[in-house]
Amino acid sequence: MNKTALFFPGQGSQSVGMMAGFNDNPVIKQTFTEASDILKTDFWAMATEPNELLNQTQNTQPLMLIAGVATYRAFIAAGGLQAPKNKIIAHAGHSLGEYTALVASSALTFADALPLVKYRAEVMQSAVPEGVGAMAAILGLDDELVRESCKEAAQNEVCEAVNYNSFGQVVIAGNKAAVERAMEICKAKGAKRALPLPVSVPSHCALMRPAAQKLAKYLKIVTISSPKIPVIHNADVAAYNDAEKIKDALVRQLYSPVRWVETVQMIDSLGITSAAECGPGKVLASLTKRIVAELPCAALTSNDAILEFISS
Repeated sequence: MNKTALFFPGQGSQSVGMMAGFNDNPVIKQTFTEASDILKTDFWAMATEPNELLNQTQNTQPLMLIAGVATYRAFIAAGGLQAPKNKIIAHAGHSLGEYTALVASSALTFADALPLVKYRAEVMQSAVPEGVGAMAAILGLDDELVRESCKEAAQNEVCEAVNYNSFGQVVIAGNKAAVERAMEICKAKGAKRALPLPVSVPSHCALMRPAAQKLAKYLKIVTISSPKIPVIHNADVAAYNDAEKIKDALVRQLYSPVRWVETVQMIDSLGITSAAECGPGKVLASLTKRIVAELPCAALTSNDAILEFISS
């Protein structure tokens, strides 16, 4: 029997036409319709037609949740949970994808998750005025040297390593000027590249603490159940059954690093024999192969991809 893990992508994997592989799938359309009715927004049009709304944080986060849940439901409808040789034993989501993982694990209802992630996006955006924060990807430099560079660059501002995506790929975030200084320092220390990211919110750094405080208050009225499948949380690389611990992990996630390398390594240590990225794009499938080369990870970006994964 295969032991399988499902990964759920976060913000940054969105693109126009990202659900094109599922255009004729009624489960996908039904999920988008359900979400659009709840949030009073036409998310299907946002995902399929060129527009300026797609990359706005308050739209992107709900959209990625919808896309991930829709893909997961399509996987279930195709027999993904019934396949005798595929036993799902762990879920993990990258940043916003952690919420999708909780929905897939039945810890959080889709109806509750939608306004929750929309609120999360709004408080993140309001915490840092446009142009004040920044993020950048540092490629080809040791993690410790990235952290040292951030400390050197801070100069009483915020600059931190926030996404440990794979070996030699770390994202930094903080005040724009400090991030720009850190990019230069990283290059001086030997980084192959330092690339600014086109984002409006510096996620997972100390600038998000005000947003985290607001999120904590909102989460008090949200019902969270014990996950049916363990969800590995970004901030701790640990799974919880207790609702209050899950809520606390979600709050701390806003200002804590996404420890993705450790997450994939932990899941691999559980004896996982296959994995799949459940949502648009192939970012996490690609990162998984870089972190654990021998762990196959499919990208479920179409009906055909789902069927191939189930039957493989």
